[in-house]
Amino acid sequence: MIKFYKILFFNSMILGTLISISSYSWFSMWMGLEINLLSIIPLMNSSKNMFPAESSLKYFITQAMASTIILFSIIMMINKAEFISLNYNYFMIMIMNSALLTKMGAAPFHYWFPEVMEGLNWMNCLIMLTWQKIAPMIIFMYNMKMTMFISCIIIISSLISGILGMNQISLRKILAYSSINHISWMISSMINSQSIWLIYFTTYSIISINIVMIFYYLNTYYLKQLFNTMNSNKLIKFFFMLNFLSLGGLPPFLGFMPKWLTINNLILSKMFMISAVLIVFTLITLYFYLRITFSTMMINSSEILLLKSPLNSFTLFFSNFISLSGLLACTMMFNFF
Repeated sequence: MIKFYKILFFNSMILGTLISISSYSWFSMWMGLEINLLSIIPLMNSSKNMFPAESSLKYFITQAMASTIILFSIIMMINKAEFISLNYNYFMIMIMNSALLTKMGAAPFHYWFPEVMEGLNWMNCLIMLTWQKIAPMIIFMYNMKMTMFISCIIIISSLISGILGMNQISLRKILAYSSINHISWMISSMINSQSIWLIYFTTYSIISINIVMIFYYLNTYYLKQLFNTMNSNKLIKFFFMLNFLSLGGLPPFLGFMPKWLTINNLILSKMFMISAVLIVFTLITLYFYLRITFSTMMINSSEILLLKSPLNSFTLFFSNFISLSGLLACTMMFNFF
């Protein structure tokens, strides 16, 4: 049963993000971020979470610190009449961007993100992976002036997510490092085109929803549990594998399309170095996705044929069908334009 206070705070969390992305002034953007932060803390208070108090406290401290830095940089930029220097203004924008990157969990400001994810249940993890990224990213779009700083963030995010995701056995941490890798792609997509960012974010959200729904229904949190539960239903195993390959961005799947658009845009803008780094380090993340899918497919264990699987959810099958047939639909649409 869903409690009333959860519905209330969920709605105010959505409202906070909408205030942030639709406001005209820096101050109301900051206010929207605060409403969003104060609404998600009670949602983390669930008996199903492993470490509800620890996760919510880590999240609150990090986000409150980032919000303070944003407010400080806004005030300093408003009072810049005394400081005519252009470098000063760039310095303040860099401080503000760093705080926004902390809020969305981009490297090297990412240390809180896997730790917070580890203590949450799957529904809260899904909110952290998708909805909580919208407001900081859209505000970050308004400050896309410092190409060198942004290039460093993109390279560090893709490098750290690839290396640190390698030796994880927790599925929540794997998805957290995967999210950091996708943040580097999203930031590089928003350098030139906001519409490509929107396509990327929507695609990433659809794939994340599918993967998290499978984990939620199977009630699995670690790789060892995954190998045991995947054998009960061949169709779910198939969906799971294809979704992970789609998350890695392999060509026949929907996850390839936004990466293709991003690389195309970067090459047209003569950003060869960033596109090369992104492609090379995404291969590392693809390696640990393949490790998960191959081991799920190849490990031989006793399969129960008589037991009926509880996973006959229409929503699960329908969302997976949309995700996996998405690239085909997009290709057909492009042919008509």
